[in-house]
Amino acid sequence: MPPSGLVVSQIQGVTVVNFRDSSILDGVAVQTLGEELYKLVDEQAQRKIILDFGPVRFLSSSMVGVIISLNKKAKAIEGQMVICGLRPELFKVFKIMSLDRVIPFAKDEQEAMIKLGVFTA
Repeated sequence: MPPSGLVVSQIQGVTVVNFRDSSILDGVAVQTLGEELYKLVDEQAQRKIILDFGPVRFLSSSMVGVIISLNKKAKAIEGQMVICGLRPELFKVFKIMSLDRVIPFAKDEQEAMIKLGVFTA
């Protein structure tokens, strides 16, 4: 099995997901990432999730669909998800789709933690 495109860590009760790849375009990769992300909510019941897209330069529309589904799953278990580290050109895509009204965005992990109610120094 190839190495995961995700690095998942726990910080003060928050699940922080860092993406390793600069490009998330391949259908198989998107499906694999989606399955890993869904497990966080479906199997582990993680209620506070940060998706850090720091190194990501390219994102497929399928991956945007995965993000939307993950947000719905998190809300279904009374959880929250915040996206951070998104490049301005990628954020424009989310804004055009009005997803900035449904999903909280932050500039970095620290701001995302604050949005989730976890205050870090």
